[in-house]
Amino acid sequence: MPKNGVFLFYLPMKLQRISELQHSFSFLSSTEQLAAYRVRFFESDLGKIYQAIPWDDLVKTFGLKESGKGTRFQFSPRGRLALMFLKHHAECSDRKLIEQLNSNIDYQFFCDIYLGMERITNYKIVSQIRCELSRVLEIDAVEKAFYVHWKPYIDEAEKVVMDATCYESEVRYPTNIKLLWEAVEWLYKAIRRLCRVLEVKLPRSKYLKWKKRYIGYSKMRKKTRKKRRSLTRALLRLLDKFLRFEKWLLHTHCIELPKRYYKTLKTLRKIYPQQLHLFTTGEKPNGRIVSIGKDYLRPIVRGKEIKKVEFGAKVNKLQIDGINFIELISFDNFNEGTRLKSSMYKAQSLTRKRLRVLGADAIYATNANRKFVTRHGIKTDFKPKGPKSKHHKQQALLKGQITKERASRLEGSFGKEKEHYHLKKVKAKTRATEILWIFFGIHTANCLEIGRRMARQQCREAA
Repeated sequence: MPKNGVFLFYLPMKLQRISELQHSFSFLSSTEQLAAYRVRFFESDLGKIYQAIPWDDLVKTFGLKESGKGTRFQFSPRGRLALMFLKHHAECSDRKLIEQLNSNIDYQFFCDIYLGMERITNYKIVSQIRCELSRVLEIDAVEKAFYVHWKPYIDEAEKVVMDATCYESEVRYPTNIKLLWEAVEWLYKAIRRLCRVLEVKLPRSKYLKWKKRYIGYSKMRKKTRKKRRSLTRALLRLLDKFLRFEKWLLHTHCIELPKRYYKTLKTLRKIYPQQLHLFTTGEKPNGRIVSIGKDYLRPIVRGKEIKKVEFGAKVNKLQIDGINFIELISFDNFNEGTRLKSSMYKAQSLTRKRLRVLGADAIYATNANRKFVTRHGIKTDFKPKGPKSKHHKQQALLKGQITKERASRLEGSFGKEKEHYHLKKVKAKTRATEILWIFFGIHTANCLEIGRRMARQQCREAA
């Protein structure tokens, strides 16, 4: 068990097979071996992340405290934050993370916990901590704490590049027929359960008939327009019938149902008029719902060749010397070209320095933004308008360097975070937890980069 905030572990001086240890096997040992363990731990990537995190400032910013009454939390305030960083470093599910924590002494040291011979069996504790932290997350305040700690390792703070990307949610690709069928299926099962409890006769419907036709439609390789319209029309009528009967059932019988039931029912009542309007007029309604479980998701049209539409959170990010910060995160589509001023103000509020160089792609180069950066004397990589100036060669050279920085470091970081920090598909279940998931994924990558810079600086000082 920890003593005065220090963990004691047994570290053998040479490798041994467990089958050769005949008498005892203990993780407790001397202070010298603990010091050797700490050196080895801090040389690893996980140790570099550990050193780059301002633990006390984060605990204070999140407002986490130990339980004053009752049973103590299994994880300390620092341990709860560490578990979120560890998840994105390990890039695994909640269950697998706890299984690895039970057997990995480095993970336990990182999370400020020593299990010994005990094991954590509550695999939902990760999602419980995620829900707790998502309710108190303030992105600007936490990023300010990060920057204050990282400031000695960030150069050229007056130079900023910015761009937007989408972090997709873990949902099936939505189509109108899939959405309508899921709504009909959920409502039919809910009505059956209610009728059984209330001893009310189930209304006649052609649910089984249209279930067979939907399955047949799903198996078709070529889904014709005639088949699609016929099935959509039938599902709309069936959904309308079930919604009216559900309303009558709840109005005439006093029954208490879970909040989640009413939330889903409210979503279905929004889906029906939207899909009916889309079917009759062909116009896409504003705020169109594409998932019953995640009613906050909206189609994010990106215009890419491979993936024209994405479903998830759109994030406008700014990068200072290779370190990313979130300017805006939203599940509604927005034009990132309107976020240049706010991104500049956020960068200056973090660095306390006046911005001199700004890199952004063509969508940011509006006339209003051009006037703004010119008025403040900011150099950009925007494509110039009008006749060439007498210094156009030097300006072209500067613009090329800015564009290279944005295209390589900033856009490269998007792929790195998605492929190596568990952001390719966000598997959280609510709006708040998805935002927290994305936040910790981005800053886990930042912490590793800062930790490596700290290690290089220590090596230079030692030399």
